[in-house]
Amino acid sequence: MSADAEANFDGLVGMTHNYAGLAAGNMASQNNAGRISNPKAAALQGIAKMEAVAALGVTQCFLPPQERPALWMLRQHGFTGTDERVLADAHASKPHLLAQCCSSSFMWSANACTVAPAQDARDKRTHLVVANLKSMPHRSIEPSSTHTILSAVFPDRERFVVHQALSNTVDMGDEGAANHTRLFNAKDPQQPATHFFVYGIDSANPQQTPKIHPARQTLQASQSVANLLQLDLERCVFTQQHPLAIDQGVFHNDVVAVGNASTLLYHQDAWLNHDQVIDALAARVGNSFCPIAVSHDELTIAEAVSTYLFNSQLVTTPNGSMTLVCPSEVEHHDRARAVAQRIQNDQCNSISRILYLDVRESMRNGGGPACLRLRVPLALHSGLASRTNPLQGIHPGCVFNTQRAAQLRAWIERWYPDKLTPEDLADPQLLKRNRDALDALTQQLGLPAIYPFQGLVP
Repeated sequence: MSADAEANFDGLVGMTHNYAGLAAGNMASQNNAGRISNPKAAALQGIAKMEAVAALGVTQCFLPPQERPALWMLRQHGFTGTDERVLADAHASKPHLLAQCCSSSFMWSANACTVAPAQDARDKRTHLVVANLKSMPHRSIEPSSTHTILSAVFPDRERFVVHQALSNTVDMGDEGAANHTRLFNAKDPQQPATHFFVYGIDSANPQQTPKIHPARQTLQASQSVANLLQLDLERCVFTQQHPLAIDQGVFHNDVVAVGNASTLLYHQDAWLNHDQVIDALAARVGNSFCPIAVSHDELTIAEAVSTYLFNSQLVTTPNGSMTLVCPSEVEHHDRARAVAQRIQNDQCNSISRILYLDVRESMRNGGGPACLRLRVPLALHSGLASRTNPLQGIHPGCVFNTQRAAQLRAWIERWYPDKLTPEDLADPQLLKRNRDALDALTQQLGLPAIYPFQGLVP
């Protein structure tokens, strides 16, 4: 395995996957609010996606779901009594709060944290900084559980450092890897990598800001994350999202850009100061840098948001070529499909294949293939064992393979409902079934206790 290898950690969809329209600025989430969801179909689509990516020769892993409903959050809001009473009272008086505490948004593991591999960090360990997700109430529930889960999945402290989320101060909004891209010279991966951070607002100098939707990532948070990752700041590029793009539904940079190795596919209206951004990246990445721009004449921002062309996964396969893993919405949209075909046919880049996948249940809530995965570069740490097994130090139960796929599929078929309405969220049997399912999963995967109901304090 080469030094530039990586694993894709997909988040398993939770049993309470539902459409409550909780995410301001996420057009799909808002447009599908109130629809009846199918958690079983959503989870099985996630398994099929992992199988398809693994079949490309890419190392595939996964993160277990978080516990939902988040009863501890309802109790913090003043609901008391038995679990059944808490659910009933919340449903009766604050159904929106109950929906927030039932969100399965943790399945979009691109927001779980930001990652830098050992070869980029000063202490030569892989660092993961949990995102605080403070801008959205339903997502701000996640960080504590995310830290617990990541600490269990990456337990080797000689190789991995899992940092707590940044403080929730006004200027520290952090949305994780969805606003971060690691680029490097594909012709010489031993050269220092470039870390590209995209933010929505500079809290110290908020001159150009969106007018309709919130800017979730701050420059100050991106800078703090870079420091925690122990990066050389000379190898970092910080740039601002275009406010007009945010107002059209570009709530994260990965809605309008995706990068892999030295290739960066992006919409020309993604950032302010476009030319300076590309020049800065080219200067750091080197002569292998391959920027692929899509103009607004080819595809408008609105079309990019509705199809999620740029929220595709861009992965390197064992033969050195790249595959763009797109949601099926791209295939069914004439202009987006034409852009994908143009990119595939262009001999000047390494993208030789387009793969379309059905992740419709996730897409209806505003998350495409790239949202569902956290990219973790697998650095070759010192020592013979780690050089022959870059997955050393990662919990083996969370490594995806054919046997694990069958186990997860059987687990989903046993426990998950195929229909979920807003009223179902208050059903105490759903809570019990979810806890029983998660308990069975942790035993199956050989994980330690990672959930509040198992005795942990969230």
